[in-house]
Amino acid sequence: MASFTKEEGIIVLYNIISVIQENKQYLSDIDGAIGDGDHGINMNKGFSMCREELDENPGDLPYGLNVLSRVLMMKIGGSMGPLYGKFFKGISTSLAEKDRIDAQAFGEALSASKESISAISQARVGDKTLVDAFYPAVDAYHKALNEGKNFTEALADMKQAANAGRDNTQDMVAKIGRSSRLGERSKGVIDAGAASCALILETMADTITGLIDK
Repeated sequence: MASFTKEEGIIVLYNIISVIQENKQYLSDIDGAIGDGDHGINMNKGFSMCREELDENPGDLPYGLNVLSRVLMMKIGGSMGPLYGKFFKGISTSLAEKDRIDAQAFGEALSASKESISAISQARVGDKTLVDAFYPAVDAYHKALNEGKNFTEALADMKQAANAGRDNTQDMVAKIGRSSRLGERSKGVIDAGAASCALILETMADTITGLIDK
């Protein structure tokens, strides 16, 4: 059965950190169209602080995700810190007792992450938030497994759904957060949170596929 160890899995987090750092300006630019313009800056700050801590005290994937969660919730302001803090905490907690991570374990971690976010946010699909990328991605992943698809195929479906959800936010009116005050004027640009979430899920999918295809 296709799987990878949680020790091998730390590369997933390292690659996520890199993709956020590489897209700092992009995320801030799209956020600036309807928000404060600091999404990429704040994300880069938190993820870079996590990498610095891991460079001093490395560990496995659940440990690293827990470090990232703590940094985001304690060091990053606004709504993104707590939301992404819960996002990664849910995955970390779910995987903590797993020696190997297979398709079922990863699916359980995605569900735990979704539950963690829904516990602190009323955002729903259609509100123009990161949820528009994340929730459909989780649903697509589980649908793929239920249809008998393998780990790699389920990850591909997750990635595709995340990117589609991100793109769908371009035509939405923001209903939650600072940009909701713009009303109809919030149309025409994708949501920065959905964009960063799609980058994270795409990187997860691509890196895990590389691990299990070795």
